[in-house]
Amino acid sequence: MDFTKITEESRQAVCEIIEKAHLKPGSLFIIGCSSSEVLGSQIGTATNMDSAKAIYDGIIPVLKEHGIYAAAQCCEHLNRALVVERETMDKYGFEQVNAIPQPNHAGGAFATECYNRFENPVLIESVEAKGDAGIDIGGTMIGMHIRSVVVPLRISLRKIGEAPIICARRRPKYVGGARAIYDESLM
Repeated sequence: MDFTKITEESRQAVCEIIEKAHLKPGSLFIIGCSSSEVLGSQIGTATNMDSAKAIYDGIIPVLKEHGIYAAAQCCEHLNRALVVERETMDKYGFEQVNAIPQPNHAGGAFATECYNRFENPVLIESVEAKGDAGIDIGGTMIGMHIRSVVVPLRISLRKIGEAPIICARRRPKYVGGARAIYDESLM
């Protein structure tokens, strides 16, 4: 597996999402990642820290550069809790929970990589549907973390490594019915 290519694909994907979703500093970006799927295996069957590192190296520096907060989703064995920086938890008023993600037991490789490399990592149970956009690498089901109207976001990439990706962003709810006029920049 070419991990340099995975890093580049990850970087390209997050750059496109930031642009197309019109994310601004302070936005909350959700990342779900199956390192197994990136390698072409079924989710949860071939956890791989090298693919998690490659994806981290592609995504997290870009988010930091844009002042966007990252939230890395754990696997279902930790009820899809999220790894965030303590600063993110404090800014949004999230509540810390007590668990440390592990690559082969509960949490997954990418969440473990984030926990090990973030400056001041904490685990939170939920972002309370406050995410602004995100990327789901390998079918990890991130939609529950994004605000109430989630719309798919198409970018030029369809896969990172061997894992299919689905990108999403939020949009404000439409109100007012047939007579309303909407701001096209928010759609």
